[in-house]
Amino acid sequence: MKIFFVAAFISTLACMQVMADERILTTRAVGDVRVNCPDPGNWKINAELEEENGKEIITIKLSADSLQIPPRFSVNMITPQLDVHHLWRPGEMDRCQLRPDWQGFYSTNLTYDMPIYSFINSSNGNRLTVVSDENMREVSGQFGLREEGCNIIGNLSYFNGPQPPMYAYETKILLDSRPVFWSEAVKEGVEWMTANAGISPVAPPENAFDPLYSTWYNFHQNVSDSLIEHECKKASQMGMKTLILDDGWQTDDNNRGYAFCGDWKVSRKRFPDFAAHVKRVQDMGMKYMVWYSVPYIGERSMNYEKFKGKYLRKEGDAAVLDPRFSEVRDFLCSTYETAMRDYNLDGFKLDFIDSFRFDGDDPAQSDNYAGRDIKSLPEAVDVLMKDIYRRLSKIKPDVLIEFRQHYMGPAIRQYGNMLRAGDCPADIQGNRQRIANLRLTSGGSAVHSDMIEWNIHETPENAARHILSAIFGVVQYSMMLGDLPESHVKVIRHWLDFSQKHRNTLLKSEFRPYHPELCYPVIETESDEEVILAIYDDMSAAVVDPACKDCYVINATGSPTLMLDIVKKPRKMRTYDVFGEEIGSQKLIKGLQRVSVPPSGYVLFEY
Repeated sequence: MKIFFVAAFISTLACMQVMADERILTTRAVGDVRVNCPDPGNWKINAELEEENGKEIITIKLSADSLQIPPRFSVNMITPQLDVHHLWRPGEMDRCQLRPDWQGFYSTNLTYDMPIYSFINSSNGNRLTVVSDENMREVSGQFGLREEGCNIIGNLSYFNGPQPPMYAYETKILLDSRPVFWSEAVKEGVEWMTANAGISPVAPPENAFDPLYSTWYNFHQNVSDSLIEHECKKASQMGMKTLILDDGWQTDDNNRGYAFCGDWKVSRKRFPDFAAHVKRVQDMGMKYMVWYSVPYIGERSMNYEKFKGKYLRKEGDAAVLDPRFSEVRDFLCSTYETAMRDYNLDGFKLDFIDSFRFDGDDPAQSDNYAGRDIKSLPEAVDVLMKDIYRRLSKIKPDVLIEFRQHYMGPAIRQYGNMLRAGDCPADIQGNRQRIANLRLTSGGSAVHSDMIEWNIHETPENAARHILSAIFGVVQYSMMLGDLPESHVKVIRHWLDFSQKHRNTLLKSEFRPYHPELCYPVIETESDEEVILAIYDDMSAAVVDPACKDCYVINATGSPTLMLDIVKKPRKMRTYDVFGEEIGSQKLIKGLQRVSVPPSGYVLFEY
């Protein structure tokens, strides 16, 4: 496939000063790459090309003789649409739609999404994966289909919006056009980005992979010690090991919003003795985590006046703190540190860090950064989040810290060890897609589902489908467990037991999601011991070829049958229903066939 990659950005050649605003690099993978910058000013810019493990890397360097604001530059692409059918992105919440170029606008930064764009065909094949190693600053992207001639175009644009002055800058762009399984290109791209940016993610403790109970969807802000302890008793009996106390603990108000955030004082009405309450839950065998909306200081809080002049902007009924002030960073670090010590907390859900952003101009530029010890906003966020993790892990080395989509890139993995799927209440398809995307981009971090819930009048089989769509992540439950019918309790107990027995395979082993453009109708994981397949669409056929390992095939379709292609006839086959009860076996032949599998049950092929 011939692809032309155009980089609108400046590159100077010592011998060709007349071409100071353009340089052309010829790559094997994508053809010509043009490097151009419309207004380089006094900056010297160079671009180089190298090959590494079948991929090509463009290195772009900027330098100046004095401290200056860097010039804008961009990277553009144009290529015929040849065997390119879909565009996958880490933060995409819908199908992998190849949008028209006038719709394909994206933006990434330290706390939002990741600069990876993977063009794939309809056979799970990689056609071109483009990765920028820029994890900190904003990278604006435009990728899509140009109607004239059916060409794929793209644009990676750097240094848009307010920028602090600097002396030098370097970035790299990876081009991978190898004909490999699409997720292999993505995972290797993430590994390259992580290593090239010098990022060392924190290792998750084993309890980051424990099944979890959340208060959000079931309680929202209507939380109290007695209600939570009643639910936690049931949760711990079912096998859940961690609690997240979400919003509501810090206010008597139940009107949502964040007007009362910022003081972070426990509501005595809801929790008369919070430390004793935490201990009672921990005595049930559960870790205790607490939610904080990191950047927000609400208008109704006592701290609102204290931090005036130290905000980035307003957002609804709250203001967003500017972490470039050392006193802001110390306030936030001390808040979590004090809470952990006072209440013996096990971890934190740190929310809304993507709100650390500008809304137009940088308020610091008008007063020459007065009072700020860091000029760059992403660098200040990086310093803040690293300090939070350092100070908390000093108290408890196995501290649990959760973030969620869209703040999820390699840099985020330096600050915490749990990454949760973005909010999608009772949406089994959305949860499955979000988890799969996170699994491909999160390395060894613990990937969690969005909190699952369902209507208590559902059938056990349909209730189980919510669990099965989340089973390749750590499942977070958010139901009123005391209100569930016994059949639902039985379903939860079974699948909790299954997920823990097969924890290594489900959560930590080779992960292969098929057909992202069809919302991952088949997902497969494989460890040294076994293979687990889950099928979510009864019209999708899955290949059972486990290389003499035991193979579990889960029916998450709602249909009583699955279409399976049996490559090698197993020694034995066992069939289980939604409650995990064995209901017999059946005869199989090699090749493609319909196999009876109870809805939300599974079959075990023993080899």
